[in-house]
Amino acid sequence: MVTADTFRRLALAIPGALESEHMGHPDFRIAGRIFATLHYPDDEWGMVKLTPEQQQSLVQEMPNVFSPCSGVWGQRGATSVHLPSVTAKTLRVALEAAWRNVLPPQTHPKPGPVSAKKPRRRPAA
Repeated sequence: MVTADTFRRLALAIPGALESEHMGHPDFRIAGRIFATLHYPDDEWGMVKLTPEQQQSLVQEMPNVFSPCSGVWGQRGATSVHLPSVTAKTLRVALEAAWRNVLPPQTHPKPGPVSAKKPRRRPAA
């Protein structure tokens, strides 16, 4: 089970990530931009900023773990993460995707799809 402390540790392990606060909730930023938050709507939840396509993929794969946030934020990719239901490995994938999504464009390629599933290996020829 992932706790808020695990979420915090994984978020802060990302290069350049800093913890701050927004609207009374801990948040995690890179280059001044929020990529994740904790404790909304309560202590069992976190949020990661995904693209709408990334959000759709994770919600389809794990609807008991990921759900769109309400309103326009959710429509734009803000995704709630149920901490007691997510594994640390899956959370790390989501946090890293969110981090890449908010990096200034000149520092990385365009965000791509995200999946917590292991990629399939092609059989050797």
